[in-house]
Amino acid sequence: MRTGGRGGTRFAVLVSAAAAFVVLAARHSPTAQPAREAQATAHAFERDVTPFAVLDEHGRPYTLPFLGGMNVPRPQFVDIDADGDLDLFIHEYSSALWFLENVGSAAAPRFAWRTDRYHDLDIAEWNRFVDLDRDGDFDLLAELRYSYVRVFRNTGTARAAAFRADPDTLRTARGEALFADRQNIPALVDLDCNGRLDLFIGRVDGTVARYEATGASAERFALLTERFENIEIIGDVDSTGTRHGANTMAFADADQDGDLDLYWGDFFERGVLYIENRGTACATPALRTEPVPVPGADSLNTSGFNVPILVDLDADGDLDFLMGVLGGAFNPIRSASDNFYYWERVNGGRLILRTRRFLNGIDLGSESAPAFVDLDGDGDLDMVAGSKIDPHRSETARLHVFHNEGTAAAPAFRLADTLDLAIAYHQSPAFGDLDGDGDPDLLLGTWNQDVLFFRNAGSRREPRFVQDTAATIRLPRAGNAMPALADIDGDGDLDLFVGEASGDVNYLRNDGTRHEPRFVLVSERVDDIDAGRRSAPALIDLDGDGLLDLVLGREDAGLIAFRNAGTRTGPRFVPMPEFTIATAPFSAPAFADLDRDGRIDLVNGTLGGGLQFFRGRARH
Repeated sequence: MRTGGRGGTRFAVLVSAAAAFVVLAARHSPTAQPAREAQATAHAFERDVTPFAVLDEHGRPYTLPFLGGMNVPRPQFVDIDADGDLDLFIHEYSSALWFLENVGSAAAPRFAWRTDRYHDLDIAEWNRFVDLDRDGDFDLLAELRYSYVRVFRNTGTARAAAFRADPDTLRTARGEALFADRQNIPALVDLDCNGRLDLFIGRVDGTVARYEATGASAERFALLTERFENIEIIGDVDSTGTRHGANTMAFADADQDGDLDLYWGDFFERGVLYIENRGTACATPALRTEPVPVPGADSLNTSGFNVPILVDLDADGDLDFLMGVLGGAFNPIRSASDNFYYWERVNGGRLILRTRRFLNGIDLGSESAPAFVDLDGDGDLDMVAGSKIDPHRSETARLHVFHNEGTAAAPAFRLADTLDLAIAYHQSPAFGDLDGDGDPDLLLGTWNQDVLFFRNAGSRREPRFVQDTAATIRLPRAGNAMPALADIDGDGDLDLFVGEASGDVNYLRNDGTRHEPRFVLVSERVDDIDAGRRSAPALIDLDGDGLLDLVLGREDAGLIAFRNAGTRTGPRFVPMPEFTIATAPFSAPAFADLDRDGRIDLVNGTLGGGLQFFRGRARH
């Protein structure tokens, strides 16, 4: 067959900060004063996905507002705790497996975030849960770098899983290491009902290989064919006949005729294709039929590389259809936020699309960058977040404004507005009163236009940002500028730190006045600090000594910090290894005391375009 493409639990990290110190947007206002307590009060940051209410632009609550966003979700539904309902696993970042427990019921699932690193399993680029040894609990297959198959044996129980990595790769019947292209996600089912698992692996040449376990315990797999059912997949995006294997496959009996049909998504396929099994019995599968779009989802048109999942999500006796979108040949920007589809199967077998965001959280596309500021002058902090690019307007990014409709001590945010201030990618905001008129002005970091200056020509209650092109801040290297404002030298005006693509941090001292800033480059690489790549600075007094320390987001997961070992007028930053917070990659931190409890909270931007929240807690 030859076809062309159709075109929750929390974790704590200890740091210290003065209990009475309040930071606005991690970008200090000009009137903010350092803490004067000699004794620091230690506290912890605790991850919380649902700390308070956040409403979308339609006034509907996000169910998991601070999950962190997703660009390439690879979902699986598994009853990992044997309680009779389906739990959810998401593979979003390399080597990390999210776990969301079903705290609802089999018929009415409700998912609560538990961890971003389930059992700390290194799953590399793909994973599949399956009862490999037929002992009644789920084992896990995953990529063993690079393009081999690792087995994590479940040494616990069906109710309490515990995993041990086999020391060797999965092997063929001949003892050879089993090879699986890392961009493909294999499928494991007993296709012919003979009691032995079959393993299907899509190849980059457009074919699908079929292996079968040599015994019931699936210690080794024998190659049955390199061309399963003579399938050959050809992507025809540019009419060149480019070949590409099935990136994702799933087998399921959605038509309830007693045999398993095949669903596949491909890099060059805008939807998911369906190949009906027309065998006469489960033991005699026959899938040599022409692929067609999934019935009921045949109008699907995504950016490609779709991951099909068929499960009875609502326990009504039929298979619903869900799909993660990884983004293939058709502009992945389109699916940067709407990428986890759910169709419910209803009476008669019809599919009804319920949502494009099955896990509904804040998601601005990719590479989000938050800041806090009292934008409407009502005494509480509002949240403004930029991102890499707007999924709905690919020619630019824009700022999203979440108004605080709660109070200074009990925040409740609503996505109320967007700010289209510049045609620019990778927008990163920093607010401060730069002209001394009592309202916040804006510096906007961009991908390749340096740092743009916007004066607030409105008022403290009704801001109106107008670009001052003469005040644009030019940098020696302009890639991915991430600005942060703080009075680092104690002279009463706001100085500027700017992260960049190289991982260096620029320091620009304000040699002007509180009414007319003039930023002068002091260092392109302050104190020889290097975050690796994509530095995103924030200034905060972490150790309660009255000096502003430096926290850096970066391309790698996890924030890093540097203690200010200098003076109030002369900063000097040294590594602070005791400060570690496990965050998503491409982190962009913003600190603020959002509940007025005297402890600083953290909101972090992510590669997935969402936000992560870490509440400041007292150490016990």
